[in-house]
This record gives sequence, structure tokens and C-alpha cells, in this order.
Amino acid sequence: MTAKKLANLLNANENGDLGKLVRRARDMGELTAALARALPEELAGGLVAANIRGNSELVLICPSSAWASRLRFEETTLLKAAKTHGISVDKVSVRVARVDYNGGE
Repeated sequence: MTAKKLANLLNANENGDLGKLVRRARDMGELTAALARALPEELAGGLVAANIRGNSELVLICPSSAWASRLRFEETTLLKAAKTHGISVDKVSVRVARVDYNGGE
């Protein structure tokens, strides 16, 4: 496959399913970055990803239960940051997902 064809396939402006997926991933990345900026510096590193479930639940992914506990204490800050980012949510859920930063098992 040529680079031009691949670029067209991954173009987020396309109306196809892949374009929607690329846009959704970009939106999730932007939301995660906005929430991380709103957190105290020592907590921002514990936020791996963020998503919106339904239209009212902010779901956070963190690497351990220790990080989950810390992030739960920041619910008010996170709700305000989401609202500032243009997302109206009324609930925060924190999930733990083991993350391997070294690329191996």
C-alpha cells in the first residue's frame, strides 16, 4: 500500500468508520490531556486515559489501585475540568488497567 493511500485511509475527515475511530481516539487523547493538566502535577502521571460513557459518566483509566484511590479524591477537579473542556458529566468512575510501559509482558 502506498503512503498516499494509507494517509487517505487514516484521514479523520473521511466519513467512513475508520475516520470516526480516528476522530474518537483523538478526542479521547485531548480529553485525557486536558484532565491531566487540571490535576496536581504529582497526580497527572497516574491518568492513563479518559473516556465518556453514556453522556454523563467520565471514566478514568489508571495503572494501579493506589492511583485509583488518589484520582477518586480529585472528582470535583476532574468534573470541572471536563466541563471546561466542553463536556458535561455528573459522575466519575475510575478503572484500573495494568499498563506495561516497557512494551513487554
